[in-house]
Amino acid sequence: MQIDKTKLKDCVLLTPKSHNDARGYFIETYRESWMEDLGSYNGAFVQDNQSFSHYGTIRGLHLQTGKYAQSKLVQVVHGHILDVVVDLRVNSPTYGQHLAVELSFENNIQLWIPKGFAHGFSVLSESATVCYKCDAYYNKDAEGGIHPLDADLAIDWQIPTAKQRISEKDLALPTFNSIYK
Repeated sequence: MQIDKTKLKDCVLLTPKSHNDARGYFIETYRESWMEDLGSYNGAFVQDNQSFSHYGTIRGLHLQTGKYAQSKLVQVVHGHILDVVVDLRVNSPTYGQHLAVELSFENNIQLWIPKGFAHGFSVLSESATVCYKCDAYYNKDAEGGIHPLDADLAIDWQIPTAKQRISEKDLALPTFNSIYK
């Protein structure tokens, strides 16, 4: 397992070793001992999520608040996405900054997102299946988020405006500055 720091404090990229031969490949995608060295891992995933989306879909930026705040380990098992996180931890040196990283079936890179980040992604391939482990259960009353097209965050989702598929719910989310500044 290769672990690489990112520009955002505590967010890291994990690249598992792929064992390939004429039959295909084998990848060990998770091992708790890898996570223990990250510092922001609490040792218990309680929920796995999977989403399938078509090209142009933008999901997010989502988060869970309070005792339902979630850390996530995100990976793509089909296709190619741009995964985006925004640091919402007020005391963090990277507060208000965002990171965009390409995750795909081909590169096998996973993104570790600790509690305190908003998360979203755009689908860059014809379709994509995204899987992620969470360390807290989803709770509808603890939902939060930031408008994915927030002008102040200026996230380049790498999807032309005319091709963007965004839910009405996500388009109704507040801007970063209206709730976090």
